[in-house]
This record gives sequence, structure tokens and C-alpha cells, in this order.
Amino acid sequence: MTVLNRDQVRLSKRMSLVLRHRPETAGLTLDANGWVPVAELLAALGVTRAELDQVVAHNDKARFAVSTGPDGVDRIRASQGHSRRVAVDLDLPPAVPPAELFHGTPRANLEAILREGLRPRSRHHVHLSVDVPTAVTVGRRRSPDVVVLRVAAGVMAEQGHVFHRSDNGVWLTAIVPSQHLSEKRTNP
Repeated sequence: MTVLNRDQVRLSKRMSLVLRHRPETAGLTLDANGWVPVAELLAALGVTRAELDQVVAHNDKARFAVSTGPDGVDRIRASQGHSRRVAVDLDLPPAVPPAELFHGTPRANLEAILREGLRPRSRHHVHLSVDVPTAVTVGRRRSPDVVVLRVAAGVMAEQGHVFHRSDNGVWLTAIVPSQHLSEKRTNP
């Protein structure tokens, strides 16, 4: 696996800011599904297509999707993680989740989460991982002291909760009620 260098990481972070949270900072407007023409993003960020393609291809979390529209124009969007302030509909179909999914979070959040459930907070959805190592990695972005929560996704789906799977494999749902959560004992 190719690891991004410092400049590529910086570009990835800038792309995330623009495509997930604040497109106006680059003078861009996302369409209803979060897409923007690649050429517009390149011009706004002052980078080449080769630089962008490197970040898209080698980003460890596949944060970005590139697609050619029916008009032949290449477009790019963030796979998920948009702030609520950015009105997008990723147009992901409902999907049947596996029986269990996982969520990594700083241990300091555990008591509140077990009491109130998982909420999307400033995002459109709660993000869930298919495995414990990924959940640990996600949780460690906020704190080295991470706890992994097991989500009874299959039971939730049977009870009518809707799940979506993003292009990069992240599972999304509106909320996870506390009764569907338990701490996964692990040594992260």
C-alpha cells in the first residue's frame, strides 16, 4: 500500500474540508448529491489532476469517489462524513447490514453514549465499521484511550432502522439507540 507523503496528506485534508464541510472556502458549490466537477476542484485548489488522482487512489480510507457523469464530465465527492451544514443526499440505497458493526470512540464518551446512544452530532449519519481494527483506528483520531462498541445492526434493521453502505464501505445510519450497544472487550 502506498502511503501519502506530507503534501498529499495536506491536500487530502483540504479536499475533505472543501468536499465535506465548507465548499464555499474554495468558491465551490456541491450538487444535490455532493458532486463537483473535477476541473473546478483542481482550479479552486491549484493542483494538478495527477496530484488529485494520487490522493484519491492512495487515501487509506478511500474518502473520495470520482465518477464520470452522463455528460462525460469527471466529478468528485466525499464518500461520506458531510457536516449537517452541507445539504447533500449521497443517494445511497438502503442496505442490509451485517449482524454486528462497530464504533470506536474515546473512552471518555462511553458513559454518555451508553446512556443516550450514538447520535450523528454535526454529521448527517452515525458512522460504523465492519471490524474492530477499523473502529479502533477511527476512535484513535480523537484519543489514544479508545473503547470499541458493538452495534447490534442486524437487530436494528429487523426493527426498521435504515442502514446505508457508502462507496468506501462505511456503514451509515441515523442513530444507534443505547439498547443496541455493548462494549466490545478488546486490547486496542
